[in-house]
Amino acid sequence: MTEDIQTNYVEDGETEYVVVTGVSSGIGHAITVDLTEQGYHVFGSVRTQEDADRVQAEFGERFMPLIFDVTDGDAVRRAADQVTTVAGEIGLAGLVNNAGIAVGGPLMHLPIDEMRRQLEVNVVGVLQVTQAFLPLLGAQPDPPFESGRIVNISSVSGHIAYPFMGPYAASKHALEAMTDSLRRELMVYDIDVILVVAGAVATPIWEKVKNARSGSYAGTAFGPALLKMAEATDNNSSAGMPPERVAYAVREALEVREPKPRYLLTNSWLMGWMLPRWLPTRNYDRLMARQLGLFPR
Repeated sequence: MTEDIQTNYVEDGETEYVVVTGVSSGIGHAITVDLTEQGYHVFGSVRTQEDADRVQAEFGERFMPLIFDVTDGDAVRRAADQVTTVAGEIGLAGLVNNAGIAVGGPLMHLPIDEMRRQLEVNVVGVLQVTQAFLPLLGAQPDPPFESGRIVNISSVSGHIAYPFMGPYAASKHALEAMTDSLRRELMVYDIDVILVVAGAVATPIWEKVKNARSGSYAGTAFGPALLKMAEATDNNSSAGMPPERVAYAVREALEVREPKPRYLLTNSWLMGWMLPRWLPTRNYDRLMARQLGLFPR
């Protein structure tokens, strides 16, 4: 599957460094597996020493754990300093902003602190990490190395907002806009900024969303619809694309000479992308309402 990538980045005898956030499981773990197997040295972020020890033992000498939460500015800056001591002379080939959370629930009842947490992790945290590592990607006067690339992991939810996924969809919609602005601004440093836009992926994040939906709001008017959405979440968890598919797209974005600004990955082009975007908005609203039982009683 990898033979069709035409790379101008990795050459024999060179070490290429990449920072990946959120590598303890799911997409970030798959990205780290793929990159280390291809000869990259990955600095991967986790939030606990326990996870750091586990992934270090798994990935070996081509991996160095960084312990930080993307919302902790001081910890992020310390991690950037740590990477600089290793890769400061040759810079980073890439930064992959993967770490994120998914908050679910009806916006009418959602605690505001949960919305803040969603945006703080998926939007502000991405910018905080990006700012910290930009000098290592070439955002400095006359850098002594080639500029690297930034890959942000987005979601189809950034384009299609489903009921009870409002917080997550809002965060990914914001990430899409921020990425476009960054890509255009960072042209001055020859740093490309790329989105990987994924549909449902078989990762633990879906279980977390289902749990958030099924408890606190059961007694509200949205309770029956939430049960139906939980069933759909189960289907997403079991039938979602393998995270390795996302990992491959990330590596392509890092390696090809002329990467796309967006890599769109979907499980169903018709139901997961074209129909929600091409149907008139009111018609799709009614379709969702009919499926979930959201019409007035």
